[in-house]
Amino acid sequence: MFRKARVLGAPLVQFLSEAIAMTYTSDLLRLLEQRGYIHQMTDAQGLDALAARQIVPGYIGFDATAPSLHIGSLVQIMMLRRLQQAGHKPIVLMGGGTTRIGDPTGRDESRKMLSDQTIEDNIASIRTIFSRLLTFGDGPTDAVMVNNQDWLGQLGYIQLLQEVGTHFTVNRMLSFDSVRLRLEREQPMTFLEFNYMILQGYDFRHLAKDMGVALQMGGSDQWGNIVNGVELTRRMDQKEVFGLTTPLLTTASGAKMGKTAAGAVWLNEDQLPAYDFWQYWRNCDDADVGRFLRLFTDLPLDEIARLEALPGAEINAAKVVLANEVTALCRGADAARTAEATASATFAAGGLGEDLPVLDVPSEGVRLGAACTALGFTASNGEAKRKVVEGAVRLDDAVMDDAGLLINLAPGETRKLAVGKKKIGVLKGI
Repeated sequence: MFRKARVLGAPLVQFLSEAIAMTYTSDLLRLLEQRGYIHQMTDAQGLDALAARQIVPGYIGFDATAPSLHIGSLVQIMMLRRLQQAGHKPIVLMGGGTTRIGDPTGRDESRKMLSDQTIEDNIASIRTIFSRLLTFGDGPTDAVMVNNQDWLGQLGYIQLLQEVGTHFTVNRMLSFDSVRLRLEREQPMTFLEFNYMILQGYDFRHLAKDMGVALQMGGSDQWGNIVNGVELTRRMDQKEVFGLTTPLLTTASGAKMGKTAAGAVWLNEDQLPAYDFWQYWRNCDDADVGRFLRLFTDLPLDEIARLEALPGAEINAAKVVLANEVTALCRGADAARTAEATASATFAAGGLGEDLPVLDVPSEGVRLGAACTALGFTASNGEAKRKVVEGAVRLDDAVMDDAGLLINLAPGETRKLAVGKKKIGVLKGI
């Protein structure tokens, strides 16, 4: 019934395979199971019993490599929201220290080194999304945000080697996917990156010792790192803690969540307008609607079941609900209403909604291909030319055949520019 994994050369740790069902007694694990968050756990029965009898402080770590997280991180943020909804305490761990190293998981090259000020600015910007989705404060189930630079930055190298290094074997570290796959592809890994898993394990131990944290959650790609922290905490402090991961999240087409042809789908307004954010969810695959509603909204499960069962073209109504619910959570109710109104005016009425992306056109005009790229509809002028050849570029609903067309507009004059059926913007003379 249970699969096993040896970690750090320590005794075996049991964890539940995603294929095995259990009947949970705690509100927390019942909620996570019903919504589709559970993939693996280090000790399902132990965590279930703990969550049934007391408040469980649980954390997820986020590195601050950009001013915003993208929707690939949203399932983890929602996990913290579910933790709080079930009466437990969410801990948001910002990787002010680990950002300086870079998680090698799934990467072929080292991260760009960021300055201390950039990391601090990124953390301040990222906090806005957590402020929308979690309740922060001093209460027993209020969320708190901590920064691992506060303790990792004070940790001496000799101290780290003596206290922590003895619990890690190089043999085991080389077997981790984050290391093994990188080496198999003959991509270099710096010694700096090699230490990431040690510091992540130390984070769990520190939080368990200083804040009573009993649970680390994360994506399935973090399973090995999480189990390392569980074992390190047990070996150094004889304390039992737990790990839980979510399934690898991809769309029905197999694409990784958070990425599109036009780039990342950022959670913060400064990095991606609310209308584009709304459109991402409105344009999801029919097969993804129910799953996304369970993961990314607070709608009741019976209502979600009704929506995902809508036949044929009626499923589009469920996609609008999905887009509105997720946008309202991440950007606010006003942003959701404005985005829906813009979509309705643009697609249903053939007009120009007020929330569409706008490109200011100077008096000397702008070339059609350059306008497509400036609006973010194409990645380059070369791609814009290809889209024109394909007949995918329209100006005021007329198909264009010349990417070099010079567009001149009088001050205040507007024209609609579209690439494909879903990328629509406004050109405005200034």
